[in-house]
Amino acid sequence: MDKYKIDGHKLHYHVSRVNRWLDGETVYPIYMEISPSGMCNHRCTFCALDFMRYKKRFLDPECLAERLTEMGQLGLKSIMYGGEGEPLLHKDIALLTQKTKESGIDAAFTTNGVLLDQKKCDNIIPYCEWIKISINAGTAPTYAKIHRTTATDFNKVVANLKLAVNYRDSIKSSCVIGMQVLLLPENQAEITTLAQIAADIGMDYLVIKPFSQHPASNSQKYKNILYNGIDSLCQDLKSYNTATFKVVLRANTIQKWNNKERGYKRCYALPFWSYIDSGGNVWGCSMYLNDERFLYGNITRSSFQEIWDGKRRQDSINWFENQFDIDLCRINCRMDKVNQYLWDLKNPPQHVNFI
Repeated sequence: MDKYKIDGHKLHYHVSRVNRWLDGETVYPIYMEISPSGMCNHRCTFCALDFMRYKKRFLDPECLAERLTEMGQLGLKSIMYGGEGEPLLHKDIALLTQKTKESGIDAAFTTNGVLLDQKKCDNIIPYCEWIKISINAGTAPTYAKIHRTTATDFNKVVANLKLAVNYRDSIKSSCVIGMQVLLLPENQAEITTLAQIAADIGMDYLVIKPFSQHPASNSQKYKNILYNGIDSLCQDLKSYNTATFKVVLRANTIQKWNNKERGYKRCYALPFWSYIDSGGNVWGCSMYLNDERFLYGNITRSSFQEIWDGKRRQDSINWFENQFDIDLCRINCRMDKVNQYLWDLKNPPQHVNFI
């Protein structure tokens, strides 16, 4: 059911770069997350990056456009626009999306979808690989409570997604459009309702994922949440699957959150991805924004290659790999499955030749 491997990873499709890393070479990232905007039009109860304080700042479009060309030449394969704010608030986001594609980099969005009107659909969808909408309820009142916004935003998002699907289909774009819901006590009874809405308006998928507490987050509301009755929910959701629509319940990730266990003892993922915040700062990991030990540099002052090959990043990597305690890290971080894969490569079990 999970054709896009949302509950897994895809690093094993980049064997040549992994091999270079195993040989000790410096490799440039495959994937990057960029936050074009520090501001957000919602204040979700679960927001992991609330400690960033929703600053009124936006990435310089000319600077980013220049860096996109450079990063594409260095081998960056994909960018997901999201981050600490709502990416569609950036006034030049359409031009930046087009520039991303022109630079040979796949573009994608995680957004709340309120601003995904017809004009943005026209200017973004032709250049996107996928758009994932964060919509965390199946009814307007619950949505308003969780997103801490007006109930009318729920209907606006649903209407925008209908527009997006119709436009995507009219131009025969391959852009995948889906929804994502964070499973919370307030919305658990509405998951099947949301699945029906998603199917009816032509979504490609609905992802259901667990909450994961960010250690730096101001919100502690869901810190001790546990998930029970998942097997029953999984059975209920199977009936919504069709040839063109799938519900992806991230059962493996949910199980890991419940058990609070990792299958690896070190994080090896940092060379393969990076994060640029709305101020242009390049970070080794999005979980440690504002922790200068993970700050590599700033794209408004240096080229990306200078930052990535620089002493500050190398010192950070050496410190992280040799001294950092990953028990301080977030359960189910973005690179969790990648880390398990890399750990297994570095620490193979016995009898690996018996394939």
